[in-house]
Order: sequence, then C-alpha cells, then structure tokens
Amino acid sequence: MKVMRKDKIVEKNHAEYMKAERDILTKVDHPFVVQLRYSFQTKYRLYLVLDFINGGHLFFQLYHQGLFREELARIYTAEIVSAVAHLHANGIMHRDLKPENILLDADGHAMLTDFGVAKEFDENTRSNSMCGTVEYMAPEIVQGRGHDKAADWWSVGVLLFEMLTGKPPFVGGNRDKIQQKIVKEKIKLPTYLSSEVHSMLKGLLHKEAGRRLGSGPGGSDEIKNHKWFKSVNWKRLEARQIEPSFRPNVAGKTCIANFDECWTNMPVLDSPVASPVAANSNFVGFSYVRPAPFLQKPSPLG
Repeated sequence: MKVMRKDKIVEKNHAEYMKAERDILTKVDHPFVVQLRYSFQTKYRLYLVLDFINGGHLFFQLYHQGLFREELARIYTAEIVSAVAHLHANGIMHRDLKPENILLDADGHAMLTDFGVAKEFDENTRSNSMCGTVEYMAPEIVQGRGHDKAADWWSVGVLLFEMLTGKPPFVGGNRDKIQQKIVKEKIKLPTYLSSEVHSMLKGLLHKEAGRRLGSGPGGSDEIKNHKWFKSVNWKRLEARQIEPSFRPNVAGKTCIANFDECWTNMPVLDSPVASPVAANSNFVGFSYVRPAPFLQKPSPLG
C-alpha cells in the first residue's frame, strides 16, 4: 500500500502528479504490470492499494547475483518490452524505468510498477520536464530538448545493459559527469555478449531519439521482431506460459524475504499531520475499486 500525506502533496504542488498516477493505474491491465486494486482517501491522506508482488525488486536480485545470463535477461527484457508497448499503445509514457521499479513475482515474472512520473501523451506530444533517474535518462531528457515515448526505449536499453553487465552503461562521477557521458560517450559493449544483443543494445541506446529502435513507424514491433528475440513466442510470453529460469525463493503469500531489511524493518506509523488540509478539493474523485474480472467480460448468455 502506498500512503501519501495530502499536506506534503499540496506543499510540493504534486496534486496533479498524484491524480495522474491514480488515473493511469486505473487504465492499465497487463500481465506484467502491477495492478491497482483500490484507491481511497481520509481527511489527511491518500492511499493506493496495489498487488503485493513478493519476489523482490529486480535490483535486489541483480545485486545478489551480480549479473544475469543472456537467456534470463532476454525473458525479463521481453516481458518489460511487452509492458512498455502496452503503455505506449494506451498513450502512456512511464519515464522512470529502472531495476528498482521492476518487481519479480513468485513465479519469476517481471512486473512493472511505480507510475509516479508517468505521463499521458498523444503522438504529437513532447514533454520538456526533467524526470526519471539520471543513469537511465535518455540524452534528449538530459539536454532538455523535449522527449516522447522513445525515451522509455532508451531506459529499456539501459536496463538490459545492466542486467548483462551488472551496471548501467554510463556511470562514475557526479550527476553532471554522468549526464555528459550519456550525451557524448559511445557505449562500450563487452566482447562476451552475443552479436545479436550487441545489435539490440546499439538500437535501443541510439543517442538520436528518432533513429532509436522502437521509435520508427513499426513502433514496438521493431523491437519484438529483432533477431535477439527470434526465440521468443510473444503470444506464449504474454499468456505467462514462458517460465523464467530463475524463480525467487518465496515461502508464501506474505513472505518478505526478498526485500531489503531497510524496508521490511520500517515501523508502520501513521505520522501526525500538523494541520488540516485546506485543499481537499484537489482530491475529489480519488477513490476507486477495480471491477471484478467476471464483471469486465461480456456474459456468454448475451
């Protein structure tokens, strides 16, 4: 459950971000995206109740394993590509793809989460805001040139590189140094990786957004049809019929062993709010209940 204080949201002028996150989560229904089940509010707080995915963050597993074999990285990347393609098809950019925002479920499938800076768009939209985490930012975001959904594909490329090597492609130094590297440095690809994944990484990490894999007229199909994904049956993948070779050690539905203790040892406190929120009108209509599956499908009886 995600809990947010209304006074802090208003103080930071983030009411629109919160409403956008809630609205986006109500529209998304995909096998590799964490689902919003309920949203509600009290006098002082907003609450988002999402699926509990307890295989741990991708970051947690990557940290403990060091890096992933190419075959495992292929399945994770395919699941992430499928989720991002679904977002784009519904006019949504995620804009903060990174290992901390990918969870693994008990079966080992990748689950995309955290839509805090996601944005709805149309094909003529370019956003000029600086958003995301610097190591995963596309060059056009760093340079403030305006960005579109191609920025998400850059971040997928960074994720893939990190899964295969243990670190993002552009690191070292302070924030400014990393930004300079993203804009100017050529990507260095390890020789132990296959030529097919070299091609995929070069396509996703093209510094010109308009020439980046996935940004052409074919959209996400350009990525799905890439030779590195030749062995992937996309229908079976999206039906969750392809099992990743790694399955987290999950003891049960309430198991929290795959999360860092800094999170699981955090006390559950309802922190006091200094004063009532005067701007409750900002949050009208925030409450939501996801319809039960049988209510979403047409009756077989007509």
